Amino acid sequence: MTIQVGDTLPSINLMTMTAEGPKPVSIPDLSSGKKIVLFAVPGAFTPTCHIQHLPGFLEKNKEIRDMDVDLIACIAVNDPFVMNAWGKDRNVGEDVMMLSDGNGEFTAAIGLEMDGSGFGLGTRSLRYSMIIDDGVVSSLNVETGPGLDVSSAETILEQL
Repeated sequence: MTIQVGDTLPSINLMTMTAEGPKPVSIPDLSSGKKIVLFAVPGAFTPTCHIQHLPGFLEKNKEIRDMDVDLIACIAVNDPFVMNAWGKDRNVGEDVMMLSDGNGEFTAAIGLEMDGSGFGLGTRSLRYSMIIDDGVVSSLNVETGPGLDVSSAETILEQL
């Protein structure tokens, strides 16, 4: 079942890279008492993700945060080392938290997985963005095909 507006996010650990190495973190813990923007990409370094989706959230970071957003996070079904390398490559710094759903457990739990095996990617996440208020989804934008149409930083700004 696909997550819907009004649903609470599942408490499943994701991974993020720290100076000490990979560290588990859950979206509910990150969003408790906060407003966060979470966007997902099918894969780090893949064309649309690398050239448009992540850069859009970097370009609009200040505008989004000025709308009382406490955290912007990017998630992909990649390991934390790849997400860390991608974040460094795109110079995300503290602007976007890079989250790894390496086993795809979170993605499957919210029903937003896709079969990328035709491209040699295996099971990945659909491209989406959401606004989360205190652990509850208040806005959800899921792409229905390839490309970046409804899950962009601009769409999130309109919804905030």
